[in-house]
Amino acid sequence: MSQLNYQERIAWFHEARFGMFIHYGLYSLLGRGEWVQYQERIPKEQYRRLTAEFRPIAHCVDQWLDLAVEAGMKYAVLTTKHHDGFCLFDTQTTAFSLPKVTDGRDVVAEFAEGCRKRGLRVGLYLSDFDWNYPGYWEPAKYPESRAALVDDLHQQTRELLSNYGQIDLLWYDGDWIGLGNTKPEALGLKSNGEFWRAQELLDTIYKLQPHILVNNRLGIDADLDTPEQHVTASKPGRGWESCMTIGDAEAWGWSSCAFNRKTTAQLLQNLVLASSGEGNFLLNIGPRPDGSVDETDAQPLREIGTWLQLHGEAIYGSQRYFPDYTRHWQGAYTRKGLNVYISLFRYSTEVPVPLLTPMPVKATLIGHDGPLDVVHGHNAGFIISGLPEQSPVPIQPVLKLEFNKEPQRIQEADRADWISSA
Repeated sequence: MSQLNYQERIAWFHEARFGMFIHYGLYSLLGRGEWVQYQERIPKEQYRRLTAEFRPIAHCVDQWLDLAVEAGMKYAVLTTKHHDGFCLFDTQTTAFSLPKVTDGRDVVAEFAEGCRKRGLRVGLYLSDFDWNYPGYWEPAKYPESRAALVDDLHQQTRELLSNYGQIDLLWYDGDWIGLGNTKPEALGLKSNGEFWRAQELLDTIYKLQPHILVNNRLGIDADLDTPEQHVTASKPGRGWESCMTIGDAEAWGWSSCAFNRKTTAQLLQNLVLASSGEGNFLLNIGPRPDGSVDETDAQPLREIGTWLQLHGEAIYGSQRYFPDYTRHWQGAYTRKGLNVYISLFRYSTEVPVPLLTPMPVKATLIGHDGPLDVVHGHNAGFIISGLPEQSPVPIQPVLKLEFNKEPQRIQEADRADWISSA
């Protein structure tokens, strides 16, 4: 285990709340998502010919990270190697890497340096498996290939954590064996984690980078939960982040014809819902084949960044409103100290706040100068009124409630009593 305790290591993560995921690799050339080689069963040698065409433009990493800053993101996670095995970093494990097929171009080095230059925390994604190893698909049939696969994962991890300065987050992916078709018990193992020698690897990681956070996709829980394409809070005290695409769930890498795209309002709602559960939102972009960012990805991120410039106090460093991850039909609640924030998904001139005590000493609508009234509500809680007819912002206005002592959830001794009481 790391010599630093969990709360010390996760402090920056809880403050950040919003990060950029970047899926970029050889698969980007084909424009059909990052699983294209497997889904279309493209033979290895045919797929590897793409390396002759893969030449990221000079300043693509700057584009990604400048956009992350403009969006109000506080960290970024780059796919250093996806399941196809192509590495964007300098590795001794394979010649199938960007530095080897170019003049030494190391996008991971550019990324790590660029993040630090902009004050972004550095996150690296590394696929557990590699489709090129027969021992991944048939571990019992090809034991030497299986051993080489796991050894290379350990070696690549050591390279990433030894050659690129301080890494804040290590993001593994794909602990299933043979895409889940081989159960660990069939190999005489107790878990997927035992297949990857996960505890041994985790010990090495914390030794090399004591400050690091590691996600839960190595067959071992480690530090963070990672719900994918949905926002589901972990138990209080456990770090988590929801990772999500702007388009549909089938393509994290570049897709040349993605029709099903989320609106800015939908993406922003997911950010707020994650923050209300004391979690993070890791939003993905899939750069084009040359590494540039498509404007249809960039525009909603810029709009979220504009919203955060005004409402960031409701998101960064947010706490749970209450331990049970309270949601309300009008929106989502976050808390920071004695302040409670209600991000309104549905706007009206009057907002009831049930089952909360005491009354706030002040209520404001961020971005609006007019006074708001607070009166006692039905049975328990209070009602905020006096909001303007029109929202002061195009999407998701935020109410700020200030208290002179910590707000408490009112417990109902008889949950049916509200029907008849005054």
